[in-house]
Amino acid sequence: QVQLVESGGGLVQAGGSLRLSCAASGRTLMLTMGWFRQAPGKEREFVGGISGTGGVREYADSVKGRFTISRDNERTVYLQMNSLKPEDTAAYICASKYGWSRPLYEYWGQGTQVTVSS
Repeated sequence: QVQLVESGGGLVQAGGSLRLSCAASGRTLMLTMGWFRQAPGKEREFVGGISGTGGVREYADSVKGRFTISRDNERTVYLQMNSLKPEDTAAYICASKYGWSRPLYEYWGQGTQVTVSS
């Protein structure tokens, strides 16, 4: 089992930056970590992911060049968000799975709210 706790959300003006953190506990060895977001009335959307070693990353087209995922150990992952836009407003949710190639994320956090004002 894995527990995930996000932090770092808040209110920011368009063009600003935020850094989200996700702390994992439990059986965390070689976890692939991902970030998703969900805005009111919309489906949950994949933002990006990072492999267990940190060597492989992928991003949604909507955030490429603006968002960066990193990890400093097997338990903490970050989402650096720059040049934020009002359409980035959503609850940002950390997720994890055992293995980069597995299709589904198995464990989910509660989410942290990001609001970007215009």
